[in-house]
Amino acid sequence: MNLLVTGGAGYIGGTVAGMLIESGHRVVVYDNLCHSQRSAVPAGSVFVEGDIGERARLEDTLRTHQIEAVLHFAALIEAGESMQAPAQYFSNNTASALILFQAMETAGVGKLVFSSTAAVYGEPATTPIEEDAALHPTNPYGESKLMVEQMLVWLQRIRGLRYASLRYFNVAGAMPGRGEAHEPESHLIPLVLDVALGRRQSIRIYGSDYPTPDGTCIRDYIHVGDLADAHLLALAALDRVPRMIYNLGNGRGFSVREVIESVRRVTGHPIPVEECPPRPGDPAVLVASSKKIARELGWKPRHPGLDEIVADAWQWHRQRYASS
Repeated sequence: MNLLVTGGAGYIGGTVAGMLIESGHRVVVYDNLCHSQRSAVPAGSVFVEGDIGERARLEDTLRTHQIEAVLHFAALIEAGESMQAPAQYFSNNTASALILFQAMETAGVGKLVFSSTAAVYGEPATTPIEEDAALHPTNPYGESKLMVEQMLVWLQRIRGLRYASLRYFNVAGAMPGRGEAHEPESHLIPLVLDVALGRRQSIRIYGSDYPTPDGTCIRDYIHVGDLADAHLLALAALDRVPRMIYNLGNGRGFSVREVIESVRRVTGHPIPVEECPPRPGDPAVLVASSKKIARELGWKPRHPGLDEIVADAWQWHRQRYASS
């Protein structure tokens, strides 16, 4: 297939784009490089530098390359930042997504795989979270993604857009040649690995009195390679299923302190800790049930262990800075 991958120079988008190319698809990467570099664009893809808000450029790209389906990753992703700059998140994540969908309709592209988030659930009433759980985001990031999901419901119902919305939990780990490298970095595992490498003095724990066994937030970590597998399965399923919503996670949560202990085991380095007040909008526990996608598409994580996820990230992290 001829595929457009928005945000395809990023960590997740680039991983998925690379796997699509390996599977024989023709991939066009569309990215404004605001949080990545030109060198991060996967080999074998066609690159178009552009913003999701540029409708004319999107339409031209879709038509020129005869795109048959879009995988949409381009978004701002920091929950804490969204509490400080909510308008920026609604503009980039929600309004620009609508521009993309309008361009797709004009160009006659009727298939979409959408990068959503577990943040649409907010503070869940029960865990693990299933797809029919109440949707009550606790930050503008989650709300901005939920608004896109709501648009997709109507676009499918009225315009026949076929889509899969994949609600990620915490994506981590690395694939050969590609790992987590946000600028600036705010995700826990790479930040702790930075401490092991001596790039920062300590790791901050935001909140230590949450209603969890050790007082720190619990999150469900999924290996980026497993996440990418799910995208390829969802894309193939769009031929037979017009609308899909799936959680993507391991089904088991790890606390911030457990992640730090895992990094200590994997790297052999002491990790000094600095305890800080909790951040606004951070739910205490987010753990997925991925039984639905396992049942319907046959997806199963191949790398469920936290130490394995951390070890892959550690290997890539060391290579990254050894060559810099």
